[in-house]
Amino acid sequence: MDFNLSEEQLMIQQAARDFAQNELLPGVIERDRDQKFPTEQVKMMGEMGLLGMMVDPKYGGAGMDSVSYVLAMEEIAKVDASAAVVMSVNNSLVCAGLEKFASEEQKQKYLTPLASGKVIGAFALSEPEAGSDATSQKTTAEDKGDYYLLNGIKNWITNGGTASYYIVIAQTDPEKKHKGINAFIVERGWEGFEIGPKEDKLGIRGSDTHSLMFNNVKVPKENRIGEDGFGFNFAMAVLNGGRIGIASQALGIASGAYELALKYAKTRKAFKTEIINHQAIAFKLADMATQITAARMLCFKAATEKDAGKDISESGAMAKLYASQVAMDTSVEAVQIHGGYGYVKEYHVERFMRDAKITQIYEGTSEIQKIVISRSIAK
Repeated sequence: MDFNLSEEQLMIQQAARDFAQNELLPGVIERDRDQKFPTEQVKMMGEMGLLGMMVDPKYGGAGMDSVSYVLAMEEIAKVDASAAVVMSVNNSLVCAGLEKFASEEQKQKYLTPLASGKVIGAFALSEPEAGSDATSQKTTAEDKGDYYLLNGIKNWITNGGTASYYIVIAQTDPEKKHKGINAFIVERGWEGFEIGPKEDKLGIRGSDTHSLMFNNVKVPKENRIGEDGFGFNFAMAVLNGGRIGIASQALGIASGAYELALKYAKTRKAFKTEIINHQAIAFKLADMATQITAARMLCFKAATEKDAGKDISESGAMAKLYASQVAMDTSVEAVQIHGGYGYVKEYHVERFMRDAKITQIYEGTSEIQKIVISRSIAK
């Protein structure tokens, strides 16, 4: 594996870093406090090509590689994990799935505006009683001939209140179980489609998370993705790639918390010397730096394998499992190193700690990642 980044990759990393520092950092505490979606910043991310990074330019994307995506995601999440998850969902769950599995007509109509950042998308799989067990879909899509009739509720949908297009997973034939599930493209504003109140969350408070309600929503037959019964396989394939995005977000949270802790440890004095000179603090930082580097290598490995067309179910799960744990551990230690200041919002690290937790839950809990990994190594 080549550990040297190309000139183009370094440029993308720097561009994302500059954007995060100049555009995301101002106001990030207030957006977190007020649960304010970063509307203007997301618009700018679209103009920079960050919302369709890996999509072919003929569909409005930037045509970049997955390692560049990891680099950009890390830089964005170092400052604002809420903006990072908007970016991850649009890239990994929406655009990637449409580019790989949608019809040409669907790509022209939906993928192009999504990849170019003119609009953003959402991925609706989770339900009140179907999170980790994605086969237990209660949302139904009844085949009515030239359209499907969609009924049900989706929970915890990132970009739920701001998306223009939604990929919705629903059960068409319960007797076939997972083979009776389909994936549909649903447009905002269709009759019978309602968006619930914004969730009041522990972390990533700048992102908008909503429930979606479908009451006899007519979905044209041409908005089904793939063949009849392909929905479950579609969702699993998309989530495999999505784990690289969330692993990268977790990596960024860890990196951001570590950099703040390191900076603080070099300036804060106790017992007549900077606290980094005390072994208790120095060893914490040594562990943090080592774990972050290991997490980054797992993200690079999964991204490289994805670009090579390999099965990334194991490598993606490993990256997400480990990076999310590192995000949690690092952010907690960053608060500890800051002492009382770490408990105060203006020092940012308490926000990193709150943001880190969700990376162990969404797009497959840590327990689900262990199931995926253990089944893979058992083969």
